[in-house]
Amino acid sequence: MSSYIHPQAIVSDSASIGENVTVGPYAIIGEHVKLASGCVVDSFAQVVGYTEVGENCRIFSHAVVGNIPQDLKYKGERSFLVIGKKNKIREFVTINPGTDKDTKTVIGDGNLIMAYAHIAHDCVLGNNNILANSATLAGYVEVGNRVVIGGLVAIHQFCRVGDFSIIGGCSKVVQDIPPYSMCDGHPAAIRGLNIIGLKRAKFDSEKIKVLKKAFKIIFFENHPFSEAKNIIQKDLPSFPEAENLTEFISSSKRGISR
Repeated sequence: MSSYIHPQAIVSDSASIGENVTVGPYAIIGEHVKLASGCVVDSFAQVVGYTEVGENCRIFSHAVVGNIPQDLKYKGERSFLVIGKKNKIREFVTINPGTDKDTKTVIGDGNLIMAYAHIAHDCVLGNNNILANSATLAGYVEVGNRVVIGGLVAIHQFCRVGDFSIIGGCSKVVQDIPPYSMCDGHPAAIRGLNIIGLKRAKFDSEKIKVLKKAFKIIFFENHPFSEAKNIIQKDLPSFPEAENLTEFISSSKRGISR
């Protein structure tokens, strides 16, 4: 099926447009942009810069995707934004490319990025995440997979957010959020295991039971992290999710939310 570009859209002749792409009126597609098959860019949206958008993404009205970083040290270097498949980028979302020469901001597959959210330069976002309205990721933030970030959440630069975690609305995140956790507050603190999220993701009851024990050891028994890790490895069954949790905590550079 051929693509449809509204006559009042502005699409560069050098942009790469795949099959079955729809571009609405007054949308702007820049010269270095690549839109894969099945993409929809609604009216007044902008996709600019060295931006690559994967198959079957939809970019809603007034979103600005790929414009230069909001970073004072950026001096016009060529940098990239790479977006995977089946993402929904809602109204007024802003997503920036990397800051330094040839660096990237990377968005995975199947994400829902709600209205007014911002993903800054050099961020890495995994797959199947939900960023609610006005969620804000500062530069160099890393988000795993199946994460829910509530509305009006602000995440400090260089923080990491682990898989299957959930951050409550209006939270201030200044340290790493471990996998499988439920966090909330100003600053964000660990409230417990994200049991509902794990059940929705079809985690079996035995894994949830072990992760709950691991969270108790790490966050509610006041052990130093190194000691908690040793206790978990010694006393609890070993499986990939538990190892992911302890490895995430051990590799933290900003520190872990308590």
